Amino acid sequence: MNVGHILKTKGGDVFTLRPEVTIAEVVEVLAERRIGAIVLVDEGGAVAGIVSERDVVRVLAKSGAGVLDKPIGEAMTVKVQTCSGETGIDEVLSIMTNGRFRHLPVIEGGRLAGIVSIGDIVKMKIEETEREAEQMREYIAAG
Repeated sequence: MNVGHILKTKGGDVFTLRPEVTIAEVVEVLAERRIGAIVLVDEGGAVAGIVSERDVVRVLAKSGAGVLDKPIGEAMTVKVQTCSGETGIDEVLSIMTNGRFRHLPVIEGGRLAGIVSIGDIVKMKIEETEREAEQMREYIAAG
């Protein structure tokens, strides 16, 4: 299984914002869309950063509510780890675990093609395990 399989199932739609928006605007979008992270793109559409709920909480704890009027650039992760559609599920799980983050943008041909979350990965692993268990049951029943 690979990331491309997940994107075929869930789609490649990614809500993005520009790095100039305020932290308050990001908070509003995260809550409104019920998502855990937003990919920030520059004017050319290239990934400029990513911001998660966790990033927002950290900057609020450090600087207080006054930071809400600041650009999200002050809270976003600039060195964004990414993967491709060909990246295997186990590799993505390892990247997320080692990096301690829950969202990974997918880049194809230099462009943002989607985003996968730890929830997407866990769902895929559960489906894979259930499929393997069913195959084992069928094998045992046939023997």
